[in-house]
Amino acid sequence: MIDILKSLRPAQWTKNLFVFAALVFAREALIGPSLLRAIGAFAVFCILSGALYLVNDVCDLEADRLHPKKRLRPIAAGRISPRRAVAWASVLAAVALAGAFVLRPLFGAVAALYAVLMLGYSFKLKNIVILDVFLIASGFVLRVVAGGVAISVPLSSWLIICMSLLALFIAFGKRRHEIVFLETEAPLHRPILREYSAYLLDQMISVVTASTVIAYSFYTVSEETVRKFGTSNLILTTPFVLYGIFRYLYLVHEKGQGGSPEEMIFRDKPLAAAIILWIMAVMIILYFH
Repeated sequence: MIDILKSLRPAQWTKNLFVFAALVFAREALIGPSLLRAIGAFAVFCILSGALYLVNDVCDLEADRLHPKKRLRPIAAGRISPRRAVAWASVLAAVALAGAFVLRPLFGAVAALYAVLMLGYSFKLKNIVILDVFLIASGFVLRVVAGGVAISVPLSSWLIICMSLLALFIAFGKRRHEIVFLETEAPLHRPILREYSAYLLDQMISVVTASTVIAYSFYTVSEETVRKFGTSNLILTTPFVLYGIFRYLYLVHEKGQGGSPEEMIFRDKPLAAAIILWIMAVMIILYFH
């Protein structure tokens, strides 16, 4: 059971915090029913994403055994059989999707779409250049959409744009880390890495980085945002966003990190501080201005 829990990758459940984005920016974080629904949505995605990680590890079994770190995962190490992993994944996915439809049918549909896309990624689509990164990013965006659907609030187009760009930024950084870390053995672990180079990914990261900063800056000063929140002070949160992005780039390029964004957040105190201060600033401006 411990190995099963490890295979669910609880450390990566931090990605599911994207579910709360709509709650915060809809200014309903202090409303009990909405908060409870968002927590329920978070729990559903933790269970569902854990089930999909089991399937992914089964699909990547042989490749993971060639990876210096992933070979230690329970399935790759042979401590959990592929059949048992698939059985657990099926049960957990069924439980998660059932809970999603009970919470709200439309939320269940979004969760099901997320599951279908991630299964498609695990089985085939991860071998299509650029599309593979877009699918990784779509997982983050669908979490945001699911969070909005769960509490029945309209989603701002600005929120979707900013989250999409941020997700692409993280996904391209992950690909770059794999190429640099695995070097000549990268294609053995993930065949699609033959189609990438560190230089190409650096170009893509540059485009997405600039786009993310510009989109967020425009969002904070747009008439729609000022009218919705009744304040133009959201622009004051941009220094935290800039520092967080630049710190992330520093860790990716100078420290060889990026393969596990959640570990970077937990281990790098300046990056964690920037994220926490950004959240605090947003909450103060939106809820107590």
